[in-house]
Amino acid sequence: MHRHADGWRRPAARTLLVQCGWLAPPLGSLGLAVLATGGRLPEGARITLMALTLSFAAVSAAGLVRWARTRYRLTVDAFVLHSGVFSRHRRTVPLSRIRSVDLTATVLHRLLGLTVVRAATTASDGERGVITLNAVTVPEAHRLKAALLAHADTRSAEGESEGEGEGDAVLGRLDWRWLRYAPLTFWVVGGVGVAVGTAYRVLDGLGIELWRVGLVQRAFAEFGNRMLWLTVPAALVVVIALGSLGALAVYAENWWGYRATWTDKDTLTVRRGLLTTRSVALERDRLHGVLLREPLLLRAAGGASATAVAGGLGDKEEARARGALLPPAPRDVAVRVLTGALRAPARLWDSVPLTAHPEAARRRRVVRGLLYAVLPPTIALLALAAFLSPVFLHVAWVYALSATAVSGLLARDAYRSLGHALHGPHLLVRAGTFSRDTLALERAAIVAWTFSTSPSARRSGLVTLTAAVPAGEHAYRVRDLAATDAVALAATARPGILDEFLDHDPPPRPGTTWPTSA
Repeated sequence: MHRHADGWRRPAARTLLVQCGWLAPPLGSLGLAVLATGGRLPEGARITLMALTLSFAAVSAAGLVRWARTRYRLTVDAFVLHSGVFSRHRRTVPLSRIRSVDLTATVLHRLLGLTVVRAATTASDGERGVITLNAVTVPEAHRLKAALLAHADTRSAEGESEGEGEGDAVLGRLDWRWLRYAPLTFWVVGGVGVAVGTAYRVLDGLGIELWRVGLVQRAFAEFGNRMLWLTVPAALVVVIALGSLGALAVYAENWWGYRATWTDKDTLTVRRGLLTTRSVALERDRLHGVLLREPLLLRAAGGASATAVAGGLGDKEEARARGALLPPAPRDVAVRVLTGALRAPARLWDSVPLTAHPEAARRRRVVRGLLYAVLPPTIALLALAAFLSPVFLHVAWVYALSATAVSGLLARDAYRSLGHALHGPHLLVRAGTFSRDTLALERAAIVAWTFSTSPSARRSGLVTLTAAVPAGEHAYRVRDLAATDAVALAATARPGILDEFLDHDPPPRPGTTWPTSA
């Protein structure tokens, strides 16, 4: 760590070694090419090797310049960062705008004793809302994290609330029995496809035609010579087995050493990771809600996962990754973690009655299932029957009957999952069948409402109400409400936003009530 007399500091010089990590994938691809060709490099691979050499020289030079021109310092109330290679960037961020601080370290970072500091601010416009230092020593990273979040510590000392615990309050620790939930995702099969597709593209880019490799040709020839009614199920079993092993490995890598704790009265910290370690600190006053996710297979096994709806986590994808509070685990554990994070009663999840949506919402789900899941494949099979073989006619009617039954069951489940309620300071929203998500959102965090509809929904008298919040995915939908109920719900959930657009208080629909228990 380089420090100047005027308080300016530079990232560790070992950062230059971290920048060489990008060489691993292309060098690994060259290694695969050597193995696949029996030690002979194709012409394309030689060109790739030359390009790598030139790129390494250019990237190393640029990294050296970037390191020399990057410096930062902490003042009493701001963080100042100067960086840039071709253009100079000078950023001064008040500490009061910093909302979360992450410490992330890959294997290479850990070998070098470094970590990446990533601080998110109140801005949500991509890179402008994020300060990243790659990379600093571990002691310096913890010093920066404490200093950047010092304003939160000050507030907690000033505004201690009644009933809060003292010291670290542990919400969750990793239980290795949860590994049984790892394979219960749709990516068990899809992940194998992605891995095979990536390997094919890499080899194809090196000039290697995978289908002409002798081992591959022999494998497919052997597969075709066997009875397909045996080999196809066997291949499916192999794919599922490989996908399950991959899911277990990813689960272990992502959640090794998992621990979620209130490190003080206003900071929730989630630590996890084996090869790449992660530590995410969330401020309590930016935690605007929580989300209970129950994908179909996971729900069938009694499992769920938990995500925080918090500000300063970046865009939609970053908010999902950095806001994760719990891996797939038993549902009662997920409820306990969410209850501890939100500091709300546990009965919020199972005892609060949700208002059902109109019957038209169920019919809409049935129609969509028929239009998107049943009709197109049936028409395609009928076309094959007309042009190729009458056998496809039987396949078509069997598929149509089975798909109609399955889509009807899924539509029924989707409608039964649909509901909303107002409970004290929270808006509860539940929806979905492939992933049934239950949201508990602070009503005070809602900053805007959007009413949207489509021609088919408008004919059915349905409206989707979207709550905009400066946190998480930034927009959360209450789908397929009755048009007359949507305005009343919005006006009740967050009074004041719609006042200038209404001539009078919207009367609720006769017989419609929203639970508002404290």
